[in-house]
Amino acid sequence: MNIYTFLILSLIITIYSIQTIADLLNIKNISTSIPLEFEGYYDKEKYVKSQEYLKEKTKFSIVSSTFFLAVQIIFITLGGFNYLDTRVVSFGFGSILTGLIFAGTLFFTFEILKIPFSLYSVFVIEERFGFNRMNIKTFITDSLKSWFVTAIIGSIIFVATLWLFINTCKYAWLYAFTVIVVFEIFITFVAPVVIMPLFNKYTTLENGELKDTIEKYAKKENFKMKGLFRMDGSKRSTKSNAFFTGIGKFRRIVLFDTLIQKHSVDELTSILAHEMGHFKLGHILKHMIFSFVSTLIMLFILSLFINEVWLYDAFLMNTQPMYAGIIFSSFLYEPISIIISIISNYFSRKHEYEADAYAVKTYRKPEVMINALKKLSVDNLSNLYPHKFKVFLEYSHPPVLERIKAINKISLSTKI
Repeated sequence: MNIYTFLILSLIITIYSIQTIADLLNIKNISTSIPLEFEGYYDKEKYVKSQEYLKEKTKFSIVSSTFFLAVQIIFITLGGFNYLDTRVVSFGFGSILTGLIFAGTLFFTFEILKIPFSLYSVFVIEERFGFNRMNIKTFITDSLKSWFVTAIIGSIIFVATLWLFINTCKYAWLYAFTVIVVFEIFITFVAPVVIMPLFNKYTTLENGELKDTIEKYAKKENFKMKGLFRMDGSKRSTKSNAFFTGIGKFRRIVLFDTLIQKHSVDELTSILAHEMGHFKLGHILKHMIFSFVSTLIMLFILSLFINEVWLYDAFLMNTQPMYAGIIFSSFLYEPISIIISIISNYFSRKHEYEADAYAVKTYRKPEVMINALKKLSVDNLSNLYPHKFKVFLEYSHPPVLERIKAINKISLSTKI
């Protein structure tokens, strides 16, 4: 092992340690008392169940991440990257196809190793706590479809990036950035009609009070959309959610069928008013721009190190194939990615407060919004007392008690 390998392994272990500390602090921060805001929503038994769910998921996450940490360390120190490269080079293909096989082998190996953990998560933990509705057939077909979609999209981006770095000048990272941005925008348009229907069934929301109320509110807010859809989320889980997809006039509102079953018309409209707030306040565009900036930084870092011999030495390679350099550079980007994620999550939490305020001020039913948040938290057994470090590191949404407090403050200040 050389000094560069030691530094890479130290980096991997440090990141693992930080994330594990956050998880352990989160469990330690559990409170046995039901907050006043949730009296009448959580009974003692279900509240204890939510805490057990958090403990179970966290312990399993630590076991899983520890396993994959060990796999990475063993693979790197035993020269696994060099062995794989020797095998794929022996096929005699060109650099592009060789690189695709190299990256594809790593991807599918990782996905296969994940299968036992995914099975346990779905059919043991989620089943034990009453969430799972998936059967083995759905699990297998979902996995195959996900691999297929990821392989297609990933291959296009990987091949384009590799070709540009092999065949163009020092500004290849800028060309690659342009290609990736254009491709991601294209995917944003086609995903709702091509990719998403591979996994779930989307049906137009039937005529009735719910559709009329949402459309009336959307019209009042001058919010243009392609349509309202119901998604068969209950096919896989009892958990509920709602989301928007697409951009421009192709925006779609999607409601999980489980969400529709558990919430009133006013609560559902409040939830969607919050989501509309993200669009009206420019949060979606800001998120896209931030994502593009992150991609630009990643590609710039790639351009700085892809030709450095020490990078390949760190992974015990005998040669310096550029396709391997793309993967190795991702290890160097990881700490920067964490910093970017922390910044992104900070603004995301800020945007959630702003979208809540938008919903309260435009739909003017703060108590309904609060009831919806409480129901969502209870139905999904959400953690009501996450540790501040965990929130800082990973939370894209503020803790629900803080959101309720902020909504009440808005309600009092605007006299709604």
